Amino acid sequence: MRSSTAGFSKAALRRVGDTLAAHVESGSIPGLVALFSRGEETHVEVLGTMRHDGGAPMRQDTLFRMASTSKPVTTAAAMVLLDECRLRLDDPVDQWLPELADRRVLKRSDGPLDDTVPARRPITVRDVLTSTFGLGMDMTSLGTPIMNAVFEQGLTPNLPEPQPEPDEWLRRLATLPLMHQPGERWQYHISNDLLGVLVARVTGGSFEAFLRERIFGPLGMADTGFHVPADRMDRLPPLYAPDPVSGEFVVWDEAAGGRHSEPPAFQGAGGGLVSTADDYHAYFRMLLNQGIHGTERILSRPAVELMTTNRLSPEQQAARHAMAVDNVHVSHGQGQRGGWGFGMAVRTYRSDYAPLGQFGWDGGSGTSTYADPRNDVVGILLTQVGASVPAPMRLMHDFWTTLYQAVDD
Repeated sequence: MRSSTAGFSKAALRRVGDTLAAHVESGSIPGLVALFSRGEETHVEVLGTMRHDGGAPMRQDTLFRMASTSKPVTTAAAMVLLDECRLRLDDPVDQWLPELADRRVLKRSDGPLDDTVPARRPITVRDVLTSTFGLGMDMTSLGTPIMNAVFEQGLTPNLPEPQPEPDEWLRRLATLPLMHQPGERWQYHISNDLLGVLVARVTGGSFEAFLRERIFGPLGMADTGFHVPADRMDRLPPLYAPDPVSGEFVVWDEAAGGRHSEPPAFQGAGGGLVSTADDYHAYFRMLLNQGIHGTERILSRPAVELMTTNRLSPEQQAARHAMAVDNVHVSHGQGQRGGWGFGMAVRTYRSDYAPLGQFGWDGGSGTSTYADPRNDVVGILLTQVGASVPAPMRLMHDFWTTLYQAVDD
């Protein structure tokens, strides 16, 4: 793929719009907001309605549950602390998180919780940032004692009971052994939530307050946060989880009175944000501009490079690939076709619909956010349909395929 900062042709824009419209017109997706830019040229597609049975039309400023696409944004808080030398990559985290000192590690990841050995070394900041601290979500290990314990302790989101406040969450985490030695194996999600707790401990305030002061405020991300104020609730659609067999839309989370209607006890760095296409566009444009927004530097250039280039060893990548192959189509093959930076996937080779060097991530609530430094492209696709069923996954694949055909035009 050639490197270019040219815009999109009119024919290419029509193809992207037609591709998105087909999914909405089919009834498989009630509505969507897609924003994509190349250099100074930005395009927005706003299609469909807020609810599957009609009602108010989708809007450009519609609020969406960002789910795991929170990860690329919330990681920036830790990068600010690295820039200021308040954190260093090889610092042991137990100086701020003493609950995680003297870890035990399972002899076998599927073994009994009391069959352990001492950790060979402390958990470091680098381990947390690369999702290799030793414990995480592994859907191929469902039913094992450690995964059962993770769910029983309420350490993950999307369960009937909300996650507890950060100190209690960390206390519960500390009662469990690690699945793998620190730095040994990439695992999903729990590292990101742990990172939010670490930032709060280092700064002495709430995680959201630091994000708002150092990331959201300077970038103008006024609609991004961990809950939706009452005066903006009309901009939040329900979150649907369609039945994979019948296709019937089931409300998984209503807006009013739902999970984001009140400030949460746990500000989940791994998946708790609510935001808009415009807010996320500002963030990813800042990354493509090597940490600068307008005339203000948000992150150092080295911090951006650390976040957006692969940080995994070949052995870690191989294990991550194997886990993704055995999972249910993890993020359209992101686990299978790339590495991991800090808080996001990084393409280590070109696929049929994404170029080498692209970085970002997909979310379980039908969100997809990526940036491509070689072609100066940002793409953001937001829907209100959970991505664990075929319809939104097909939509995401078709959007990215058509968008990169447009880049090639």
